Amino acid sequence: MQHQYFISAIGTDSGKTLVSAILVEHLQAHYWKPIQAGLPKDTDQIKELITNDKSVFLEEYFCLTAPMSPHAAAKIDKIEIKLSDFELPPESKNQNLIVEGAGGLFVPINYGKNGKADYVIDLIEELKLPLILVCNLYLGSINHSILSLEAIKNRNINLKGIIFNGQSNPDSEQIIEDYIIHQLNSKVLLRIKQEDKITREIIKKYASQIIL
Repeated sequence: MQHQYFISAIGTDSGKTLVSAILVEHLQAHYWKPIQAGLPKDTDQIKELITNDKSVFLEEYFCLTAPMSPHAAAKIDKIEIKLSDFELPPESKNQNLIVEGAGGLFVPINYGKNGKADYVIDLIEELKLPLILVCNLYLGSINHSILSLEAIKNRNINLKGIIFNGQSNPDSEQIIEDYIIHQLNSKVLLRIKQEDKITREIIKKYASQIIL
């Protein structure tokens, strides 16, 4: 069975690259970051964390210099990003694939003079991939998680499941989990603890625990 997923999150620095590395290792999947904004590149970080020799790391469509929202970074680099620019790389055909987004669901990838923008959530729809949402845990994460899940529900995006990341908060996790079970018929795929350092051994540990 072929597994291809888009990885997004409830915000920036939620753990998308960590989760992507775990999934790439678990599935021995190809990895693709369509839009990279700033250095170091997430692709290079994933390479350092993977031990399998089957994964292929695909080239970014846009590699922007500034570590900021893609629409702003593209403006600095004098690059126009259009939703129609994106399609799955031909190398990913018939392969397991992990696609990592930029920031959260409503990070703009462009913004026009007419006041219209395309967002990461639009890119998910464009690529027609099931979504895995990373929900990191902090004060306010219930609100941010459920707002993100409401948007996913309203757009009828196929949610494969969510992954909790960070110091456990059982009460918060239960509220979010109940929402995805009853509103989206989905599930929690993995719980990642607060780790002091991310190593290959940590990636392998969680890769052996995840249930897709």
